[in-house]
Amino acid sequence: MALTALALCSRALLRLGAQPVASLDEGTAEAEVAANLYAPVRDALLSAHPWSFATGQASLPRLAAVPQADMAHAFQLPPGFLRALSAGSGGRGRGTPYRIHEDRLHADAEQVVLTYIFRADESAFPPFFAQALVARLAAEFCLPLTESASRAEMLFRLAETELRGARQIDSQQDTPRAIEDFPLVSVRG
Repeated sequence: MALTALALCSRALLRLGAQPVASLDEGTAEAEVAANLYAPVRDALLSAHPWSFATGQASLPRLAAVPQADMAHAFQLPPGFLRALSAGSGGRGRGTPYRIHEDRLHADAEQVVLTYIFRADESAFPPFFAQALVARLAAEFCLPLTESASRAEMLFRLAETELRGARQIDSQQDTPRAIEDFPLVSVRG
């Protein structure tokens, strides 16, 4: 079964001990809490780590408007953009100084390739991320639905444990980066 926002929210509600919802707009307290908290919690969790399934690269279109100061060019950020990881030019995805300002990327380069975190579709969430998101949603839903601060605190601790495990699994899916330019190594010759 493909993951959806509704399925993830229902799993979080079940984990909390509440009734699952059939729709996020059904009018129940559970549905209202889920509808209001789901998107910000999902985006915050996606932004918290360079997840392999939510990392992309794009050549950014340069805008006609020029920044007021410091940088020579402004570029349009891609749709679904959540967080920048690096910027580059000339076929490289990093190495170009940049700044995100007013929903645009400013840089001195003529062309920019941006490596970034985007808002991935729920159907693309791997099981380890879905589990971490469900745990975090359960923690976020707890206080408004149960008014139990101690239970919410316990669920937040569990969610942090799930998130650490998910980050570890995701980080093992990439070749570790080598140190390319380090002054202490260069001095030794």
